[in-house]
Amino acid sequence: MITFADLISIIMNKTIHFIKMHGVGNDYIFVDTDLYPIEHPEEVSIAWSRHHFGIGSDGLVLIGRSPSPQADFSMRIFNADGSEGLMCGNASRCIGKYVYERRLTDKRHIRLLTASGIKTLDLTVNDDGTVVSVTVDMLAPVLEDKHLFLPDGEALPDGVFVSMGNPHYVIFVHDIETVDIAREGSRLERHPRFPERCNIEFAQIREDGIRTRVWERGSGITMACGTGACATAVAAAITGRSGRQSRIIMDGGTLDIEWRESDGHVYLSGPATIAFEGTAELPTS
Repeated sequence: MITFADLISIIMNKTIHFIKMHGVGNDYIFVDTDLYPIEHPEEVSIAWSRHHFGIGSDGLVLIGRSPSPQADFSMRIFNADGSEGLMCGNASRCIGKYVYERRLTDKRHIRLLTASGIKTLDLTVNDDGTVVSVTVDMLAPVLEDKHLFLPDGEALPDGVFVSMGNPHYVIFVHDIETVDIAREGSRLERHPRFPERCNIEFAQIREDGIRTRVWERGSGITMACGTGACATAVAAAITGRSGRQSRIIMDGGTLDIEWRESDGHVYLSGPATIAFEGTAELPTS
């Protein structure tokens, strides 16, 4: 626990208290901006996300109180390259765990304001107050978006475009182990038909689930991606490769996805894990 003296020292030295959390390996640095406002989060994300030279992460997430009465908390997410993302399912689950276990709320049904709208989080909590899993209502998928996907131009490999608040292109392959994720992902992220860049998923249908690997725009290869898992499940369903419930097996673990017929929404379920916490200096310009 931070003492008052520690807090004064942190403020005077321009250092920030952070908590490192991950959802099946998709790891972010979280900062409570009610306590530690950050003026230039894009610069902080670049500096802190660097492995070996910084804390190391897929990006930076800012947690705040919602300015809108329709939501309880807000989230802003910055990728490792400093670009601001619209939504992250894994980071959302981590926020649910953080605000509940830190007693910022006693709600187990939390409304989270993101750049792609308000998402609801349903928490599963043990008797000791530990959040063991979180289900996020990711709302309905968008299968076409003219602002993100240009229909004409250079050809793409066969795939399915799905937006889950941010754009994804899902490519089904016969053997995922033979795909050069770094080369193909980086090439396709900036493909001319994606004017705002795109997240790229490579997926293989298996008996135990859908094995998926991800190249995230702005972050590169990540251990998991919540919106990517949702996009993969939707793409598999609409192409007849699976039903409306899927197990998405990513490098960092497994996520459960349900695309409900009743409301057309996609529901993402999985764990959220605290790795460690500490303090770090703000980067100097």
